[in-house]
Amino acid sequence: MNTHSPWAIFALLATLLIAPGHAAETGVTDREILVGQFAAQTGPAAELGKRLQIGMLAHFKAVNAAGGINGRSIRLISRDDGYEPEKAAAAVKALIEEDKVFALVGSVGTPTTLAAVPAINAAGIPLIGPFTGAQALREPFNRNLFHVRASYFDETENIVQHLSTLGIKKIAVFYQNDSYGKAGLEGVTRALTKRNLKPAATVTVERNTVDVAAALAEILKTSPEAVVQISAYKSCAALIKQARAKGYGGQFFNVSFVGSTALSAELGDIGVGVTISQVVPFPYTPSSAVVREYQQRMTEAGNKDFDFSSMEGFLAAKVFVEGVRRAGKTLTRESLVTGLESLRDFNMGGFSVNYSPKNHEGSRYTDLTIIGRGGRFVR
Repeated sequence: MNTHSPWAIFALLATLLIAPGHAAETGVTDREILVGQFAAQTGPAAELGKRLQIGMLAHFKAVNAAGGINGRSIRLISRDDGYEPEKAAAAVKALIEEDKVFALVGSVGTPTTLAAVPAINAAGIPLIGPFTGAQALREPFNRNLFHVRASYFDETENIVQHLSTLGIKKIAVFYQNDSYGKAGLEGVTRALTKRNLKPAATVTVERNTVDVAAALAEILKTSPEAVVQISAYKSCAALIKQARAKGYGGQFFNVSFVGSTALSAELGDIGVGVTISQVVPFPYTPSSAVVREYQQRMTEAGNKDFDFSSMEGFLAAKVFVEGVRRAGKTLTRESLVTGLESLRDFNMGGFSVNYSPKNHEGSRYTDLTIIGRGGRFVR
């Protein structure tokens, strides 16, 4: 046989393409799937990224111990973005171009994820479970983004509905001066408008700062019955502490992004009575199959500190893994998207996600929790 003939060359190429070890897709080998995360690991929002990562790793560890998916184990590479958009854009670019990851799971934040979207779209790389409920990441529809949590509109509607049932109408909004805070402000304003109400005051704080004195002064001028906070745990805690020190006795409400455990830790005894909306099942009581599994996987991984953020990371990891399973042995980014879009009312044991080729919203689950004595959460 003439090894230089076109037919011989064609046969050789065909053999190489189907040979064991050939990577069918970036970040995929016969034995491994490389997954990337860009999230705060340092700075005032660090606990969010760390806890989300812990939950993800707990599930990935269990999957790998059971033989992986089609013989492939999952390896997570996390890059720190400090909860800053410019760093997030650089981090996701490095994950795609340098680390050559197959997919992204568990980013943290609205401004950071928005900054990463151009690189995500350019690469056609799926992002599963971004830790944000912003509408700007849901509308217009983006085929590369798969949400696992409810939106900030869902959360703020639940908060305002609850306040309305208590007869509370004078509501102020304290929000972070960026795309995250403005998304939450819009949600609260929409919910109030439905009830023919307006915010008593709207005040801001800059991202990654705790300079809240001026904002608090504006809030106290209007004497609101409740304050809805749309910011990270450091600034929200600073506002609550200073408000209590000045004798303010109204109620404080937060959306889930605040980081419930981190906020409670920052507040100490002052936190009793602060309400936080949640988008995942209550992680402390094994009252559903998915929470029992979460607690078991966390314990097996050496983490007995349960919380909402690691629960969310665990759920995002479960959704990713199920999408990979449904994608089949020939794993590509396109087959992963198809696999995820086949998750119709996918029930993980008390928490469901629902995708289709035209809708990647995932879930609208919301709940309200209160910080009790000793920093414990009650529903």
